Amino acid sequence: MTSADGTGSYLPESASSVAPVAQMGEMLPDGLVVVGGDRRIRFANSEALRILECERADLEGRPLDEGLPLTDKYGRDWWAHTDPWNGLSSRPGHREKLLVAPKGHDVLVTARYIRTDPDGVVARVMLGLRDAEARQRAERDQATVLSTVAHELRAPLTSVTGFTSSLLRRWERFTDEQKRLMIETIEADATRLTRLITELLDISRLDSDNLNLRRGPVDLHALLSKHVVRYELGRSTGTVRLQLGTQATAEGLPEMWADTDRLEQIFFNLIENGLLHGDGRVTVTLDRGAELGDSPESVVVEVDDEGDGIPPADREKIFGRFWHGPSNASTGLGLYVVRGLVEAHGGTVHVCDSDAGGARFVVRLPAGLPEAFGS
Repeated sequence: MTSADGTGSYLPESASSVAPVAQMGEMLPDGLVVVGGDRRIRFANSEALRILECERADLEGRPLDEGLPLTDKYGRDWWAHTDPWNGLSSRPGHREKLLVAPKGHDVLVTARYIRTDPDGVVARVMLGLRDAEARQRAERDQATVLSTVAHELRAPLTSVTGFTSSLLRRWERFTDEQKRLMIETIEADATRLTRLITELLDISRLDSDNLNLRRGPVDLHALLSKHVVRYELGRSTGTVRLQLGTQATAEGLPEMWADTDRLEQIFFNLIENGLLHGDGRVTVTLDRGAELGDSPESVVVEVDDEGDGIPPADREKIFGRFWHGPSNASTGLGLYVVRGLVEAHGGTVHVCDSDAGGARFVVRLPAGLPEAFGS
């Protein structure tokens, strides 16, 4: 005897026919539990046992409400609430639900009701189980993104709103020096907002492998010199120092074919990281490198700070999304973007100890121009 669902698919009714179902069930990537018309569990594949954290004897042959007592988020008995056998005959099953397993952890459950005929009784209930940990982790990451964005946007927006409101309503009361200070603060906060939004967009593009680079000839020494001048204007003299390495001093630097805007973003983030988390002066060393893959030459940039350094156990973690150090003073986005942009250029980045005792970030980028430019 066979039973069919409303779509014309058939499932053997005899107990001996569970063996083929078991063979197919073990091939599935998700958990599978088969419940008979007598409301007893007939079969559970290995993945279902792993997800439910139980043994086969704990499930097979037992009544459904005893072997698999699921509850919803309100603590209600799921089987009494959904009742596959006494509901409308038009119900084909239920969509994915987040339920609580017997051991207290969350499980994603879907169900398909197999009937003897389109309007007949339920002869089988096929339950699909998935571990909810991956989805919950993704939801936590999304919540972290929203929390980070809300926190980082709120402070500069509050500052911009407050200063602009004060200037508009009390313009005559402020001196020229006060006005200049307030406008400079507004500009700095607007720049901070722009940088945060850019980083968030870059993360989205990196994660979706949709980052486009606008490559062209780059003078990396001139680019980094502009960064140093910028910091000299905004901070005390000597805060950031740029120097050439031994080989670059003797032979000069090779030409590069890269995205200028992205390189500025990479080294801005690294220098800001050194100033924020390090101590004393940040030293940027630009030098020639050894061969990198198919490229005959490369450029190496070392960014050293004079802080406490980074423990070896954390040196890979710092390049993860939303990773914060003990100070929790940053968004946790900068170094993630740095690695993504460096690798998009075909380069590498890692961190080690600097000679000054702090952290040293080493960026290695391929050099040389495309063959179309000639020698």
